[in-house]
Amino acid sequence: MDSPKLIAVVGLGYVGLPLAVALARHFPVLGYDLAARRVDELKRGYDRTNEIADAALKGTAARFSSAAADLAAADVYIVTVPTPVDERNLPDLGAVRAASAGIGRYLKKGDTVVLESTVYPGVTEEVCGPELERASGLAAGRDFFLGYSPERINPGDKQHTLERVTKVVAGQTPETTELLKRVYGAVTGGNVFVARDIRTAEAAKVIENAQRDINIAFINEVAQIFNKMGISVHDVLDAARTKWNFLPFVPGLVGGHCIGVDPYYLAYKAQAFGHNPEVILAGRRMNDGMGGYIAACIDEALGKPSSVLALGLTFKENIPDLRNSKVVDIIGGLTQRGHKVTVHDAFADVEEAEAEYGIALAGDLAKLQGFDALVGAVAHAPYAALVAADFARLVRPGGLVADVKGMWRKAALPENLRRWQI
Repeated sequence: MDSPKLIAVVGLGYVGLPLAVALARHFPVLGYDLAARRVDELKRGYDRTNEIADAALKGTAARFSSAAADLAAADVYIVTVPTPVDERNLPDLGAVRAASAGIGRYLKKGDTVVLESTVYPGVTEEVCGPELERASGLAAGRDFFLGYSPERINPGDKQHTLERVTKVVAGQTPETTELLKRVYGAVTGGNVFVARDIRTAEAAKVIENAQRDINIAFINEVAQIFNKMGISVHDVLDAARTKWNFLPFVPGLVGGHCIGVDPYYLAYKAQAFGHNPEVILAGRRMNDGMGGYIAACIDEALGKPSSVLALGLTFKENIPDLRNSKVVDIIGGLTQRGHKVTVHDAFADVEEAEAEYGIALAGDLAKLQGFDALVGAVAHAPYAALVAADFARLVRPGGLVADVKGMWRKAALPENLRRWQI
């Protein structure tokens, strides 16, 4: 296959939409999503994730559709659907299975199906392949072909964009691999790494995020140790970073769609092979417990049920992404201890916050005042820019300013306010 006739990107979230827009500069592209509302917004040139500028979205050659029948014209399918965990922290491959079955209904001989979602080694060939075969009546590796190219989208990151990262690819056959090199290489300027095989590519992706999770867990643990000693972990890190090979991780909440989830995929597969992944799961326990630890520290500093204003709900700064936010653990921990918590977020969608977490976000920050405590949970730019007059309005005299992210370390607080930070 010299060039795809039509590439269908299945799933138009934080990963799929940037991919569809980038590929459409080089190939005919159909962006498909089950959510009709999302597709309608994209057709109007609006991206609620803020990953694609309105002008770029309005000018893209990609077509968007929520009609499954439109998939029939494609000969290359790229699946970018979510891969979360369930309430037991086990892999939830429901979206991957559904997408594979949906594509299978339109699959033709010679077509290629590529998975980008983060999974444990084996999912592409052992889960997607059989689903596609059942739905199509065709045979993987003979009638149609599988590929894997792990996504490396970092929401809100305008530096490590799709066009600037190395794209890992692996195909079921050498010909499939060559096709993926041409397709992705057109976007990345040829910056493509060919993995040994599909399972290797899947494994590479899942350890990228597990490695970060473990490193953050170490810093979170030493933060708790130093907190008992009355030492600021941020001051310690400032000193430690002067060594050339010290890794610059910082303490905090680990949520979102990747780092807080993907290690469980690796752990699940390890256990299936009879290996107990002690380091991986220890890191997960530490990071999953961080929100509860912070809530307990703030409760101790307050000493009695109080009114609390929490700033930030998204899983990271300056984006609207609420997926797997661990700020809810702080809010829940404080609420369970009798505190009345008001939540404000400068970027999150009000309806999504209510639907996802049952949290009614407060309105204009400028109209809020007089709380017993202020919790800086997410380092959104408007929060990091607060000055002494803002703290004096938001927190009553004698109140507490709790800085979860270290964003107010050098901020001047009114003398009548107390400070707590990790």
